[in-house]
Amino acid sequence: MNRDLTTGKPETVLWQFCLPLFGSIIFQQLYTIADSLVAGKFIGENALAAVGNSYEITLIFIAFAFGCNIGCSVIVSTFFGAKRFEQMKTAVFTALIFSGTLCLMLMLIGILGCRGLLELIRTPQQVFADSKVYLDIYVRGLPFVFYYNISTGIFSAMGDSRTPFYFLAASSCANIAMDIWFVAGFRMGVAGVAWATFICQGISAALALFVVMRRLKAIRTKGHIRFFSRSICMKIAKIAIPSILQQSFVSVGNIILQGVINGFGPGVMAGYSAAIKLNNLVITAFTTLANGISNYTAQNMGAGKMSRIPQGFRAGLKMVWLLSLPIAALYLLCGKILLMFFMSTPSQDAMHTGLMLLRILSPFYFVISAKLVSDGVLRGAGLMGPFMIGTFTDLILRVVLAIILSGTQLGATGIWCAWPVGWSIATFLSMLFYSRGPWKQADRVFF
Repeated sequence: MNRDLTTGKPETVLWQFCLPLFGSIIFQQLYTIADSLVAGKFIGENALAAVGNSYEITLIFIAFAFGCNIGCSVIVSTFFGAKRFEQMKTAVFTALIFSGTLCLMLMLIGILGCRGLLELIRTPQQVFADSKVYLDIYVRGLPFVFYYNISTGIFSAMGDSRTPFYFLAASSCANIAMDIWFVAGFRMGVAGVAWATFICQGISAALALFVVMRRLKAIRTKGHIRFFSRSICMKIAKIAIPSILQQSFVSVGNIILQGVINGFGPGVMAGYSAAIKLNNLVITAFTTLANGISNYTAQNMGAGKMSRIPQGFRAGLKMVWLLSLPIAALYLLCGKILLMFFMSTPSQDAMHTGLMLLRILSPFYFVISAKLVSDGVLRGAGLMGPFMIGTFTDLILRVVLAIILSGTQLGATGIWCAWPVGWSIATFLSMLFYSRGPWKQADRVFF
C-alpha cells in the first residue's frame, strides 16, 4: 500500500516504513549468504573461497543497479510527495529505459571481461575455474537484478516498504531450498549455487515489475504520460551517477583489498569470505534503512515540509543505534558459532581471520551507521557532492591503510584495522555536511 511520509509523527512514520525495509534486506542478503553457506558446507573450503572471490566482482554490477534504484526512488519520491503524479509515472518509465540500456552495456562488459577481472585480483588457480563459472552465470541474470532493484525503489518511493519484503521473503527461502537441491541433490557444484540464484531472482523480478505496473495503473492521472523524458532522465542521472560512482569505487576498493587478501592464501580467503558476509549483512541493513530515510527526506522536500527532516534524522539515528547494540554484542560473543555456519571443518587460518575481522569491526557499527543515516538525508535532498566526499574519504583511507598495514607484522589483521579509521573520519565529514544542510533554519537542534 502507498504511504504518505509527509504526515504523522516523524519517528513513528519512519519506524513503520523502515522496519519492513530492514526485514527485506535480511532476506536479500540471504541470497549471497545462502550461496556461501551451501558452497562451504556441501562442496568445501575452496568453493566457499571461489564464491567469496566472485562476490567482490558482482558488487560492481550491484553498484550500478543500486544507483539506478536510488536515482529512480529519490525522483519518484519527490514527485509523489508533491502530488505530481503525471511526472511521477513518466519518471518510472524513464528510469526503466535508462536502467535497461545501462544493464545491456554491463552484460556485454561482464561477458567479455570477467576472466580479466579474476586475473587482476590474483585469483588462486585452485579456485579460478569455480569463480569464473559463478560469474558467467551471474552476469546473464543482470536484467533481473536491475529491474528488481528499480521495482523496489518505486515501491519505497510511494511509501510501500511491505511489498518488497513479501517478495524477498518468498524468493530468498526458495533460493536456499534450490541451492541445497542443486548442490546436494544434483551435484552441480558452484554452478548449482549460481543457477539457483539466477532462477529465483528472475521470478521475483518479473513479479515485482508486474505489481509495480498494476500499482501505477491504479493511480489516476489527467495529464499526458510520456514514456521517456530527457529532463527527468537528467534528474535521475544526477542522483544515480554519483551513487553508482560511490558504490562502484567502493567495489573497486574491495576488489583491490581482495587482491591483497588473496596473497595470504585460500585459508584467509575463506575466513574473510565468511566474515565479510556477516559484516555486509549489517552494513547493507544500515544502508537500506538510510535509503528509507532518503525517501522520507525526498517526499518532505517535495512537499516543502523542511522542518520534518531534522526530526527524521534524529529518529533514524535512534533506529540504527538500537540495531547496532545487539548485533555488535552477537558478533563479539558468538562470532565462532556464526562462522561455523559457513565452514564445516575450517582451517586455523580461516577461523582466525573471520574472528579477527568481526572483533575489530563490530564495535564501530555505531560509527558507520551514523554516517549512513547522514548520507541518507544528503542523498534524499540531492546533495550528492558532500555525500561523495565522505564516501571517497572512507574508501581511500581504507584501501591505502590496508595495503600499508598488511605489509607489516600485523599481516592480514592490518587490513581489518584500516576499516575503523576510514569509517570514523568519513562519519565526521558526513555529519558536518548534514549540519550545514538547507534545513538548518527549520530546526537548529540536530542531535
